[in-house]
Amino acid sequence: MVSENVTIQHEVGLHARPAALFVQTAQKFASKITASYNGKTVNAKSILGLLSLGALTGAEITIQAEGEDSNDALTSLCNLVNTNFKE
Repeated sequence: MVSENVTIQHEVGLHARPAALFVQTAQKFASKITASYNGKTVNAKSILGLLSLGALTGAEITIQAEGEDSNDALTSLCNLVNTNFKE
C-alpha cells in the first residue's frame, strides 16, 4: 500500500466537478483507492463518498492505493490534485 498527503487548492474545495475528475481518474486503475480527511475514509472511486468528505480549500487529504498499479494510481491522483484539477 502506498499513500500521500495532498492539499486541495481548488477555490471551492472538492466540489462536484473536481470530485468527478478525481473519480474518473481513480476508476482507470484496478487498485483499491481511498481518500481520507478529518478522520473519515471513503472509496475514492465514489463521487458521493468524496463529496461527503467536505474537503474545502486548504484541506489536506490522504490518498491511499493498494494493488498492482497502486504507484501509478497514486501518482496520477496526486498530480491531478496538485495541478488544481486541470481547471
